[in-house]
Amino acid sequence: MDARTGNDPASGTPLGGAVDVHAHFITERLRTAMRDAGITEPDGMPAIPDWDPQSALRHMDDAGIQAAMLSVSSPGVDFGTAGAARQLAHDVNDEGAQLVRDHPRRFGLMASLPLPDIPASLAEAERALGDLGADGIALQTHYQGLYLGDPVYEPLMALLNERHAVVCLHPTSPHCWKETSLGYPRPMIEFPFDTTRAVTHLILSGTVRRYPHISFVVPHAGAALPVLADRIAVFALMQGDSPPVDVLADLATLHFDLAGFALPRALPALLNLTDAKRLLYGSDFPFTPDWAVQGLAHPLVEALEPAIRQDVLQRNARRLFPRLHGHTPRP
Repeated sequence: MDARTGNDPASGTPLGGAVDVHAHFITERLRTAMRDAGITEPDGMPAIPDWDPQSALRHMDDAGIQAAMLSVSSPGVDFGTAGAARQLAHDVNDEGAQLVRDHPRRFGLMASLPLPDIPASLAEAERALGDLGADGIALQTHYQGLYLGDPVYEPLMALLNERHAVVCLHPTSPHCWKETSLGYPRPMIEFPFDTTRAVTHLILSGTVRRYPHISFVVPHAGAALPVLADRIAVFALMQGDSPPVDVLADLATLHFDLAGFALPRALPALLNLTDAKRLLYGSDFPFTPDWAVQGLAHPLVEALEPAIRQDVLQRNARRLFPRLHGHTPRP
């Protein structure tokens, strides 16, 4: 029973008390900043969706979501002005931390960083993971065309590795989206390929291997990685690196959320790439509306074998985020 909403999110609902690692929040300050920057249809979507804490909690109760790890979705907090991006990252992280203080068993925070400003991002990561007690960091696949895995991010990766941080990746529109999206919303086609591009670069650049204490969470059932993994692995061997990059071994160290359309094809392919201990539930609310979240939840729960269902819906996430057990934050 949740004292603030009066509801038991584990009772009679499709997800039975799941932990949602792919949920977004949109504060009024963020919404205003987006509109002031001319962003009213983010990444080609029809509108900035509505969001407020109480409607989010009602949605969670209806779907059976016990806790949601909140992050800022694409296009993030950088709308072209470095100073404004630093302030907006600071503000939305403060607002997210307050939401967690108000609802410590229902919300978590994946903090935003004002990338590609590395010094400011290092300072904000320290503040978020330290003073604010954030549960992790949300990173976009690229910032101004510099993809994760680029050497420019090495100081940040070193810090996140030192802090044993959970890092939830999120796609954004590629720089060339006008030439490649064919006029469709970028989440339709571009987002899966941008995720695949970023994760591939993280592995081939050696970032995943150099920083083993970062827990990367790959969104949307691994995007195109389950289909392309073998192709990437063979091409990696052809590069002649010494020692060669073991793509499949590095992919096996990652975590994958099931936000979006995991069934009927993506989840079986993903289970050929990794095992159920690496899978996490994700809703993508509010960019996926509440009625769609519930519609996707029922077949997902039915498709998960009883032996792995609670791992995927709850236990795997609670291992990543021990605060949800009432434990101390990650070291």
